[in-house]
Amino acid sequence: MTRRQLEGLAAAIAIIGVVVPRPAAAQQPEVATTVAFTEGPAVDRDGNVYFSEMVSLRIMKLTANGVLSTFRERSNNANGLLIDPQGRLIACEGSESQRTGVRVTFKPQVTRTDVRTGKVEVLADNYQGKPFVGPNDVTIDSKGRLYFTDLAGGAVYRIDGPGQLARILAAPEIQRPNGIQISPDDKQLYLIEANGAEGGARLIRAYDLRADGTVGNMRVHYSFYPGRSADGMSIDTQGNLYASAGMNQLRGTSETLATKTGVYVISPQGKLLKFIPIPEDFITNNGFGGSDMKTLYVTAGKTLYKVRTEIAGLPR
Repeated sequence: MTRRQLEGLAAAIAIIGVVVPRPAAAQQPEVATTVAFTEGPAVDRDGNVYFSEMVSLRIMKLTANGVLSTFRERSNNANGLLIDPQGRLIACEGSESQRTGVRVTFKPQVTRTDVRTGKVEVLADNYQGKPFVGPNDVTIDSKGRLYFTDLAGGAVYRIDGPGQLARILAAPEIQRPNGIQISPDDKQLYLIEANGAEGGARLIRAYDLRADGTVGNMRVHYSFYPGRSADGMSIDTQGNLYASAGMNQLRGTSETLATKTGVYVISPQGKLLKFIPIPEDFITNNGFGGSDMKTLYVTAGKTLYKVRTEIAGLPR
């Protein structure tokens, strides 16, 4: 979800604090914690959940035993997050925002943070000298290459290493790229299109991912049109996507209420396997964690939910 879509919402949402969850059955979401407006959950090996808080511009940390704290103040409007294999926090940052009619500008960039020291390293902030517009979400393949979306910029990039950046997709072949994922065997790249304009693409695209990190053979994997498209997604060890999509209230776009709020579990063949309802708008993203990687953390509205799953997820 972009910052513009939160206009008018920020003043209405207050920080509530930590909610102690009750035991819940598998596939039934329970509240992990509530804050203000949540995005981009990522879980480290110790079970700490990092997620973006889009109203007060912070990155939050929820420990495995339920202690909530602020990991990073002044987050530069951080959105999608990822924990890499070395335990470092990758963040997509800097989408322009607007609060009560006042435009706020941040620096669009992708960063890497040492969670022990808090040291922040900028991995990328421009392509061929042109600044990004607003990095939104990020994933990683088994070779350690990062793939991220620039939603407002209409592009997808790959980071191969320090100073090694490639653009693999761009407008007009894509519109408003949001969530992004890679299959367990590194052979497919999935991309969410989240265009709320009349006739806009609201779907998941699938591409063949070549060994060199380029893509081809685009096809529509799953369509949410005319409802609200997915925002972010995760993937399990069997290649099923878990897409956070839908809404239960209109938000001034051409999107309808045809797509209900929840997590859509979609097979590698593009079939809907399961729907996990989430009671709160607006749902944004999700990520796997837990000692067995069978806990799915879901960000929606002011709340971080958690759901037990039958299949283990991947830390992508």
